[in-house]
Amino acid sequence: MTSIQQGPAKLAAVSGLVQKLRDDLKTPNLTTSERDAALEELKVYGRDPRYADPLFTKEGIDTLLQHAFSGGADSTAKNALRVLCNALVLKEQTRQMFVELGYEGKACERLKNDDRDDEFLCSRLLFLTTYGTTVDLNTLIEKHGLAETITKNLERHAALRVSGTVPSNPMVDMAMTESLKLLFNITHFATAHTSAFTPIIPHVVQLLCQTETTTSKPLDQPVNFFVNALLNLDLGAADIQDALYPADDPEGVAKHLISLLSRSSTAYRDMEYDVAVTPLLGVIRGIHEYAPAAVKASMRTQLLPTEQDRAEVLGRSASLSSWLLKNTTNPLAPKLREVISDLLYDMSDRDATTFVENVGYGFASGYLFNKNIPIPASLAPGNDGDGDEADRSGGGAAAAASSGTVASASASASASSRPVNPITGQFLDKEREPEGPEMTEEEKEREAERLFVLFERLRANGIISAENPLRTAVEQGRFEEIDNDDDKKKKKKEDANPDEEGDVKAKN
Repeated sequence: MTSIQQGPAKLAAVSGLVQKLRDDLKTPNLTTSERDAALEELKVYGRDPRYADPLFTKEGIDTLLQHAFSGGADSTAKNALRVLCNALVLKEQTRQMFVELGYEGKACERLKNDDRDDEFLCSRLLFLTTYGTTVDLNTLIEKHGLAETITKNLERHAALRVSGTVPSNPMVDMAMTESLKLLFNITHFATAHTSAFTPIIPHVVQLLCQTETTTSKPLDQPVNFFVNALLNLDLGAADIQDALYPADDPEGVAKHLISLLSRSSTAYRDMEYDVAVTPLLGVIRGIHEYAPAAVKASMRTQLLPTEQDRAEVLGRSASLSSWLLKNTTNPLAPKLREVISDLLYDMSDRDATTFVENVGYGFASGYLFNKNIPIPASLAPGNDGDGDEADRSGGGAAAAASSGTVASASASASASSRPVNPITGQFLDKEREPEGPEMTEEEKEREAERLFVLFERLRANGIISAENPLRTAVEQGRFEEIDNDDDKKKKKKEDANPDEEGDVKAKN
C-alpha cells in the first residue's frame, strides 16, 4: 500500500480510490488482489472522516455495497463490508443510504452463512441501521428469517462452549457479541415479533451460565450482552421453561444470576448501577415471576431480609438484602431503585401488607405512594386501632414502636413469632434505647422550628414539592401550645399571690 496522505492529498486519494472501484463495477479490469488492496487502502483512509468525503456520499456507499454483495470474491466482499461498517459508525447519514439502496435484505441473507466474519460484519451493519433509519425490521423477520438466523448463530456459539473448545480466533467472540447486540435491538424495536425469538432463550441462558469474566467487574462483556439479550424476551413461554428451571437443577439459573448480583453489589459504584446492574435485576425479576414455587421460595430466602438482618434496623447489615434495600432510595441510581422495589414487591406476592411486613414501612411507604397503592390501615404508622388518637399523637416511627403495633416481617420473622417494629423491620427485643438524657420541651420545640424552617427553604428552592408536614399538622390542629417552665412558675405565683404580683407590675 502506498504511503498514507493527509489533508487535500488524502481527499484526492480517496476520490481516486472510490472512482477506481466504481469503474471496476462497470468494466471489471482489476484483479482480485488489486481490488482488495484498493479496499484495504480505502479502509485505512476511512477511519478518519476528515478529507474522506467521497467515501461517505451515496455514490461511495453504493460502490462499496455492490462490491460486498455482487457475488465476487469472498475476500473482496469482506473487505468492502469492513469499509462499510466503519462508514456507518462514523457518519450517521450513511445508515439511511444503506437502507434507501435496499441492501438490508441482502445483509440478512449473507448473515445465514456459517462464517464468523460474515456474522460479525452483517450483524454490525444491521445493528447500526436500527438507529435513525426507516428500516423495516418486521420485513426482515418475516421475509428474510432474521430471527431464525440469529438463533442459529447463537446456537453454534453455545455448542462451541459445551464442547469445551476455546476459540483461538478472536473473531468468534466478536461475532457472538454483535449477534447479541443485534438481538437486543431487534426485540426492543420490533416488539410485535418478540415471540419469534423465544427459541433463542435456551442458547443465551446456556452461554450466560457457562461464561465467566476474567476481570473484577462480573458484568463486563460478554456477560452484560447475555443479560441484556434476555430482557426483552418472553421468559414465561411454555416451551422454554425446562431451560430456565431444568429438572436436574431447577434453581441453577436463579442461583447463577443472584451470584452475579452479589458480586456486582461490591464491584460497581453508584453511578454505574443503572447501566450495569439494573438489567440483571430485570432478568432476575423475570426468572422469579415464572419460577415454580420451590424456586421462588429459594430466591426469596436469598433476597428478602433474614432473621440476622432484623437484629438491627433493616438496610444496615452487610447482606445482599440490605444492599437491595439501601438502594431503593439511592438518588444516583433512579432506574436501579425502581426495579429493586418492583422485585421486592413481586416477592411479596404483590400484596401491600406482605410488602410492608417484608421490608418495613420505612422502605415500603414511598413505593406504595408512588404506585398509588393504598397502605394497609393496620400497618400505617401510629395506627393502634384508633385513627383519630393516632393523628393527635403525631404518628411516626417512635409512636408506632411504643404503641406495641407489630408486623410479622417476612417468612423468617413470622416463623420466629418475635415482635417486629413495623417501621424499621427490626426485632423489638433488639432495639436499643436512645443514649443520653431525654429532650426537654424547649429542645423539642426548637427542633420542630428548625425542621419547619428547613423544609420551607427546600420548598422555596424547588428541591422538593411536597407540602410541609409540620404546617399541615398545625393547620389540622394536631399541635397545641405548651407552656414552658417559666410560664408555669409565673402562673402558679400569680394564682398564689395575686396582690403581690400586682404591686410588682405597678412598680415596673
